[in-house]
Amino acid sequence: MEVILREHVDNLGRRGEVVKVADGYARNYLLPRKLALLVTDGNKQQIERERGKFEAREQEEKKVAEAMAARLSGVEIQIARKVGETEVLFGSVTSTDVATAMAAKGQGGRRGRRPRQEVIRDL
Repeated sequence: MEVILREHVDNLGRRGEVVKVADGYARNYLLPRKLALLVTDGNKQQIERERGKFEAREQEEKKVAEAMAARLSGVEIQIARKVGETEVLFGSVTSTDVATAMAAKGQGGRRGRRPRQEVIRDL
C-alpha cells in the first residue's frame, strides 16, 4: 500500500514523501495515528498545500534545536557510577540520570527532546 507521510517516521521516511508499506502497518499504525494519508489525487493536493506549513515548522524546530545545542555545548556534567576493572559500568546512565544532572546545573528541559535513547554502559 502506498501512503503519503504527514510526519517524519523513523526508518520509513520524511514528511511529504510517498512510501510503500505493508497494508497492516498502514491500517493499524500510520493511518489511525494520522502519520500518513492514502495516495489519492486529493490527498496529494492537500500535502502540497501543507508543504509550506511543514517547511516553516521544520525551520522553527531547527532553530530551537540549534539554540539548545549552543546553550548546552559548554555544559559539563558528572554522574558517579561504580566501574569494573575493564571500565564497564555496574548499571547504566539513563536519559533520566542526564536530565536530573542537567536540571541540577540549571539547564533543565524536557527529557523527550534529547536525541540519545540508548543508555550508557561503558566509559
